[in-house]
Amino acid sequence: MDKQTVSVEVTRQPGMSRRDFIKTTSGLAVAAGTGLGLFGQAPAFAQDRELHILEWSSFVKPADVETDRQAEEFGKQEGIKVRVEHINANDLNARATAAVESGAGPDIMRLLGNQPHVYAKGLIDHGDLIQAVGGNDIWPALRDGVNVDGVYRGVPYFFGGGAYVYRRDFFDEAKVGPPQTWDQFMDVGKKVKDLGYPIGQSLGHSFGDPPGFCYTFLWSFGGSLVDENAKVAINSQATRDSIKFLQEFWKAACDEGGLAWDDTSNNRAFLGETIACTLNGASIYFVAKRNWDQKQNPFVWKLHHFLSPEGPNGRFHTIGGQNSCITTHSKVQSAAKNYIKFIHQDENFEKFFVINNGYIKGVVPKWQDHEMWSWDPSLTPYRDLGQYGQHIGYPGPYDRRSQEVFAKYIIVDLYARAVKGESPDSVIKWAESELNNIYG
Repeated sequence: MDKQTVSVEVTRQPGMSRRDFIKTTSGLAVAAGTGLGLFGQAPAFAQDRELHILEWSSFVKPADVETDRQAEEFGKQEGIKVRVEHINANDLNARATAAVESGAGPDIMRLLGNQPHVYAKGLIDHGDLIQAVGGNDIWPALRDGVNVDGVYRGVPYFFGGGAYVYRRDFFDEAKVGPPQTWDQFMDVGKKVKDLGYPIGQSLGHSFGDPPGFCYTFLWSFGGSLVDENAKVAINSQATRDSIKFLQEFWKAACDEGGLAWDDTSNNRAFLGETIACTLNGASIYFVAKRNWDQKQNPFVWKLHHFLSPEGPNGRFHTIGGQNSCITTHSKVQSAAKNYIKFIHQDENFEKFFVINNGYIKGVVPKWQDHEMWSWDPSLTPYRDLGQYGQHIGYPGPYDRRSQEVFAKYIIVDLYARAVKGESPDSVIKWAESELNNIYG
């Protein structure tokens, strides 16, 4: 996962040209003479109220522009000043902690994954909004991220996830295609590594690619950290089988330097043309696409993507929601609710969705059917992440304990220690002890 800022040119828009869409800043006018705001409420003077929204600064900069445009449009209709503050995603935790502890700050915070569990005491009940934007149609892994002891403490807005980006030319030279199973991936990896272009996979302490790989790999073999009742379950034959497979795969198919990689290392290696394939969000492709748009560098046309391979237990992807969460200290909670409804209206979300050009996905299945996914076949595999998506607590609860396990990189270190040479029994014993310290 690349932390650098990348730009995405939208190649097509429904009913309008790309240039027209990007330049368009038109707003919907309040019906003349009614005096009503967007959702049928009489607005106060805008200067008397402010809606403060705190969210991440997107890797796709036109998406931030569209967010700001929609916020301004909503403010005019609602009769309120709207201020959107974009910050680095890594800084959201600190700002959320300060807001909840002080009882002051943003009215809406964009929290990641299951962070609403951490800040639940400072967030209102969003149950009515959940029903308004999709209810049970929202992907279950995303609902679990905001459902705290039966109360929804936020509303998923969109989600992200990774797929494997690969070099078509290297695969063609090795006479292989994108693998559907882990056994096939073993064969593919051996052949492209023999050509000098291994699989690039990070097993370092970085929040994106390493756990995204390790969790889904374990699940695909039938293993899990805990069971449905949050009882530690790592000590299983399925876990042993996955470890033995990865020990062979790592030496036969991978760049063994990946033990020291973070979320940017695989991007640099792929763009530097030293690896044939890596798990990533769409950011590598977007950088290559930008280089085509700006410099006519044809590298992008060598790239394609495929989903995580199937194991004995099936195919899995980790997905993490970005959630709109209204704070209990907000003095404009009604306007905050209306804003969330506004950005989820199909005509508004579609503009945000399309301008991201595959980088983000909709929280309900209907967005899989959007025509955008057919515009660039290289990105089409990202369309299906939701149907294979699970959260990091799977199959147990998505709670503070699962977040602690994630933050301590227990599953990443399980596999990292194994590929360094420790036995399956040794690393499982270590991980079981670490998990018992958390789950009790």
